[in-house]
Amino acid sequence: MPSIPAITSTFFLDALSIILIDVLLGGDNAVVIALAVKSLPDKQRKLGILFGTGAAVVLRIVLTFFASQLLQVQFLRLGGGLVILWIAVKLLTEAEEAVGAEHHVQSLKHAIWLILVADITMSVDNILAVAGASKGNLGLLIFGLILSISFVAFTSSLLAKLMDKYPVIIWIGSLILGRVGGDMIAGDPWFQATFHPSAALHYGFEAGCALGVVGLGWLLERKKGGDPKKTRKNLSDSGV
Repeated sequence: MPSIPAITSTFFLDALSIILIDVLLGGDNAVVIALAVKSLPDKQRKLGILFGTGAAVVLRIVLTFFASQLLQVQFLRLGGGLVILWIAVKLLTEAEEAVGAEHHVQSLKHAIWLILVADITMSVDNILAVAGASKGNLGLLIFGLILSISFVAFTSSLLAKLMDKYPVIIWIGSLILGRVGGDMIAGDPWFQATFHPSAALHYGFEAGCALGVVGLGWLLERKKGGDPKKTRKNLSDSGV
């Protein structure tokens, strides 16, 4: 059981470590949330971030006690990586449909559901790092979990606003999620034992997944009858 928090000479150093972990590892989750709420009206966007991240707090607390065991389960990271790749393509196509549209294309419930699924899938590494840095201190553990959610909520809100102004960020976000999905798959115990990937192969696989997400998203947009000129105009208006 985690210990009751005690203020010692190392307490603040451990707290600083947790803050750095949240800053370094929380960005991917922020991208998911920003993409998920991108096409919602402003009021629903705020509710989506609030409810999605709030429910994620509860889920993270539960997952924290199983994080180290979860990372060793074969096919879990592989399956999670595939889910992230699917979410990345889905969010990309939905966000692109919303760009320049007269009506918003997704519901608050839909956005919250995608946020929860992605957060559960992507947060195990973050949770494990925070649990390790807390060294069994319950106060630090709770502090780390709350901080991580607060950081993600603030960052995702900012990213969603930037996506409104610079639609090219939508594509950059999808590249990031594709890389995360590839990293999760390549880090699965089964994948490691089967392919023994070198560092170069691991990074190459990440890059391939990132490009694959964007390529598939682009093809799906074309298949739906999306206007390539409008997409190019959006990119041009974003300064690209």
